[in-house]
Amino acid sequence: MTWNITVRIAQEIVSHEAIVREAYLDSVGVWTWSVGITNSSGRTVFPRYKDNPQTVRRCLEVFEWVLRTTYVPAVADVFEGFGLTEQQFGAALSFHYNTGGIRRATWAKRWKAGDVAAARTTFMNWSRPPAIIPRRRKERDLFFDGLWSSDGTATVFPVRKPSYRPDWGRAQRVDINPVLEELLGSPGPVSPVET
Repeated sequence: MTWNITVRIAQEIVSHEAIVREAYLDSVGVWTWSVGITNSSGRTVFPRYKDNPQTVRRCLEVFEWVLRTTYVPAVADVFEGFGLTEQQFGAALSFHYNTGGIRRATWAKRWKAGDVAAARTTFMNWSRPPAIIPRRRKERDLFFDGLWSSDGTATVFPVRKPSYRPDWGRAQRVDINPVLEELLGSPGPVSPVET
């Protein structure tokens, strides 16, 4: 099976996150940039993007690279031999991007064992902090029911200084479809999977 990051999958994940065009400190003080990217992703965020805003396009280019090189291989490994739909792959990738826990997820093990009801229920075990519950429900509903929640736009936040925190009061909605279609619109595979 070829594991493709499609426009819809990228839209879905970005809709659960946001875009911040320069480095900022997240809620626990970690330097973060773009669509939730940190230095631990394999991409240097700090100091590269501190006081160095990038275009939305560049943010999405690096986001796609991080998905393809860091997150897709783990999801592909966990679901090797199982034919996932685009919706299922998108939900699993979003879940892993947020939690880093696809290899430990009971819901994935139960689904692969054929216990869909238990998989649906245990999907919600990953609901801390409580603010993450709406995202987890959307991921669950995408995986089990094929319900996409993104409208193709993203919330873009500026950075407040000197705190380097996102300025939640100055959010803008941006149509990310044209950029994603340019980056991902080709029907060919984006990421070959090697086990």
